[in-house]
Amino acid sequence: MITLDTSGLYALVNRADPGHQQAKDLVLGDPGPYLLPAAAMGELAYLIESRLGASVMDGVVSDLQSGGLTIDCGDTDLARIRELTSRYADLELGFVDAAVIACAERNGGAVLTFDQRDFSVVAGEGTIAPVPGLSA
Repeated sequence: MITLDTSGLYALVNRADPGHQQAKDLVLGDPGPYLLPAAAMGELAYLIESRLGASVMDGVVSDLQSGGLTIDCGDTDLARIRELTSRYADLELGFVDAAVIACAERNGGAVLTFDQRDFSVVAGEGTIAPVPGLSA
């Protein structure tokens, strides 16, 4: 089970992204499920639609509709999100990244991300494991 950060899913759908092949290999080598925190949807849709176009976003929606991706609503994560944004205020850890972390913590810890700045620091707590190949 892998929780997808915006940077991870964006790399997966963008063939020109430097992390594309690494993200693709990781997903192809993992049986899933692949969780997309609902909190990341607006950020992700904006990036994909503005940079890659509506047809690429339609592919993501198709994956959601078919069950290839699963939206995780995270409705019980608000206290943990607040705790994370407070604890990591010096990083300016935002709501979306905190929601991705909280989702991953509930679901095995694996996070597909290329955001080393935030996720590698939080990984030091031992509650998440950023992939591919990030270390605390």
